[in-house]
Amino acid sequence: MAKSGNYNVVPEARAALDKFKMEAASEVGVNLKQGYNGNLTSREAGSVGGQMVKRMIEAYEKGMK
Repeated sequence: MAKSGNYNVVPEARAALDKFKMEAASEVGVNLKQGYNGNLTSREAGSVGGQMVKRMIEAYEKGMK
């Protein structure tokens, strides 16, 4: 049975996800740093997450063709 919580099923994925998050933040102009980013506004954090989802959807759609 899978555990719930904030962990990665594939631990090696952490570095790739962090790199992806930094790229998305750069694309939307959010100054993201390694580690804690509690100084971000909800709007900034949401724009990073939204950009990540947008890129994941684009990659999925491209893979369907």
